[in-house]
Amino acid sequence: MTSTSIPASWNFVPLKELGDWSGGGTPSKAKPQYWQGGTIPWVSPKDMKTERISDSEDHITKEAVSHSTASLINADSVLIVTRSGILRHTLPVAVNSVPVTVNQDLKALTPRNGIMAEYVAWALRAFSRDILHTCSKQGTTVNSVETSKLLGFEIPVAPRGQQAKIVAEIEKQFSRLGEAVANLKRVKANLKRYKAAVLKAAVEGSLTEDWRKQHPNVEPASKLLERILAERREKWNGRGKYKEPNALDTNDLPSLPKAWTWATVEQLASGCPGAIQSGPFGSQLLHSEFVDDGILAIGIDNVLDGMFSLGRQHRITPAKFKALEKFAARPRDVVITVMATVGRVCVLPQRLEPAIITKHCYRITPAPGNVDSEFLAVALRADGATRQHIFGNVRGQTRPGINGPILKVAPVSLAPFDAEVERCLSVIEELEAAVEANLTRANRLRQSILSNVFAGKLVCANTNQSGERSADIQMAKSLE
Repeated sequence: MTSTSIPASWNFVPLKELGDWSGGGTPSKAKPQYWQGGTIPWVSPKDMKTERISDSEDHITKEAVSHSTASLINADSVLIVTRSGILRHTLPVAVNSVPVTVNQDLKALTPRNGIMAEYVAWALRAFSRDILHTCSKQGTTVNSVETSKLLGFEIPVAPRGQQAKIVAEIEKQFSRLGEAVANLKRVKANLKRYKAAVLKAAVEGSLTEDWRKQHPNVEPASKLLERILAERREKWNGRGKYKEPNALDTNDLPSLPKAWTWATVEQLASGCPGAIQSGPFGSQLLHSEFVDDGILAIGIDNVLDGMFSLGRQHRITPAKFKALEKFAARPRDVVITVMATVGRVCVLPQRLEPAIITKHCYRITPAPGNVDSEFLAVALRADGATRQHIFGNVRGQTRPGINGPILKVAPVSLAPFDAEVERCLSVIEELEAAVEANLTRANRLRQSILSNVFAGKLVCANTNQSGERSADIQMAKSLE
């Protein structure tokens, strides 16, 4: 329980006293009558991404409810994830709009009279950090919340009449905050597109044509390439003798702007072992080994055209991750799809959660300090000669793809250091940093609103006695 002070009319109440608690289970997959044609939502952690649950990815039948551990939970109950890797940092909570069942990784609270489900859900979100800190099980492979401790956790409960007002005010403020966050995300997406356009123009040479005319004595890219190769050689720490990357045959390649040069993907990669690496093949990672929660396995669904996505996720157990650690994904690596859907490229985010790459992808670690990840990614996406090499070497009928040797010798146009490109990217990065700072600020504001509300300090949109709007509202307005 937190040390929050509350109004005299409120009480701290253990969660177990707020209504009826129930768990869930998984009907036998060996009995198709439990699953085929099912219409009853069966909620698991993967569905707990919204504040209101009206449907789920999987459904079960009435027969499954009657003859398995999955019991029906009334609408307007509070659903809580109690076992999942996401509990490392987040406590997913939702209210179901329709009757549902849940799997064994969730608990459900059907509130008694006088208790609003939405009020309890918001309170759980407000105290989620305290719950994860005090109620988490220790020494378990998958993060879990201990049920007995959760049921004993106390939240501040306002009188029934105030609960509805509190919920309405939270939703009102969060709606306004959500609009501001949506605007920031639109700006972020536009900046990403603009950055891609700048890099594409830089790769093609059109962005800096005037700058190059004014700076004819800039160090040529051939010198940069020599420096990259020398550093690769000096920093080699792998097994055996260092092997120089294959030289590129430029006879059939188009001409480049003055001071530019052609290089291979391998020449521009870091000299560390595994700098160009595909994911595990064959029996090392089977589709049947994917689990609902665990360590992310990056595949073709996560590599969009120039963007990393978490839209569809496959995950493996921590034990499997440890066994496949050499395939770990690294922040700021360039990833390209090489099987089935060939040629999609993205840069992995700086704040990447633990993850591996799968056999459908290659990761490329650019030469540090000399080759920019975004520049290499755009070159792989936008350079005509590079794309021609990749798609011209795709082989296979049922699962077309390219292999590592083909990728390593793919030609990439390398530009010299260019102050104009650096200036454009610097401006974009400053704007991106400002947007990220405001998104972080918005997250803090969200928690601040909840903390104030459940301390009895209802944050109102109305003006106070001095005629000034609350600090929280002012901050929300500043984010728009």
